[in-house]
Amino acid sequence: MLRRRELLGLVLGATAARPPRVFAQQVASARLGFIHSSAPGYFEPFRAAFLAGLKEAGYTEHSNLAIESRWAEGHYERLPALVTDLLDQRVDVLFAAGGTDPARAAKAATQTTPIVFVSAADPVASGLVASLSRPGGNVTGVSLLASALSGKKFALLRELVPRAAAIGALVNPGYAGVKSQVDEFQAAAAQLGVKLVVLSAETDEDIKTAFASLTQQHIGALVIANDLFFGGRRDQLVELAATYGVPVMHFQREFVTAGGLMSYGPSFDDGYRQGGVYVGRILRGEKPADLPVMQPTKFELVINLKAARALGITVPPSLMAIADEVIE
Repeated sequence: MLRRRELLGLVLGATAARPPRVFAQQVASARLGFIHSSAPGYFEPFRAAFLAGLKEAGYTEHSNLAIESRWAEGHYERLPALVTDLLDQRVDVLFAAGGTDPARAAKAATQTTPIVFVSAADPVASGLVASLSRPGGNVTGVSLLASALSGKKFALLRELVPRAAAIGALVNPGYAGVKSQVDEFQAAAAQLGVKLVVLSAETDEDIKTAFASLTQQHIGALVIANDLFFGGRRDQLVELAATYGVPVMHFQREFVTAGGLMSYGPSFDDGYRQGGVYVGRILRGEKPADLPVMQPTKFELVINLKAARALGITVPPSLMAIADEVIE
């Protein structure tokens, strides 16, 4: 695995930096309510980073921090009940991740318990915070902006497969931001002069059907829209791409390290780490309203050359030059 350049961190804002000696002080035990829209398997690659962020702020699970976890496993309708369950456990902070829905459910349930989110959507547009610099209320967190990169992912995929007559976009019609995703894909396709075919999937069978239709619809490449539904099916999507021999652009590097071809987006790993830091800072007494929403300053392009060779694709020098990481 070859690291092309050091990834930049997230912008912490004027109040975000704290000297290590502050976090080194002894802290009291606390209870964290953890709610995620996906399943434990999706979160596992990010768990160490999240725990590292907590540790930076002086909290260690099973030492001075108890974590109560709840998983919606893709069933967003379960989120309100799961949040209520966590609040009944009298947790000190709610950590809501996996899209905006967990944070929305948390915000609807309490105006007093602090909430820290990690989300790929726009937290202002979704109503989570009043502004990025001054969140207000009891909510703050990390906005990864991955949902706003649909057009860029489409353009990078087109550069990889310039002769594709049509490029598909796999979206989840049940995702709250699906319309803006499709609009971005359509704008990118029009600008590049390539045919766009939108494919929909909200079940495992739908995903299988979408891949099976690629050849029939003469789709030469596929971009996966950012959505936790797809994130929770990482292995399935990578396997189907290999089975059908289709170049696929993913939205997280974890797809590429699992054998996928290419990804473009923010570092979710770093996002979860920063979310852990914010949880710890709030447990230590800081207020969500005073902590600006963090955003990435860098988006990473990751390419798997082994997967490219298996597909008979030669990655052009233009992409190799801007890749942040290349897996040999």
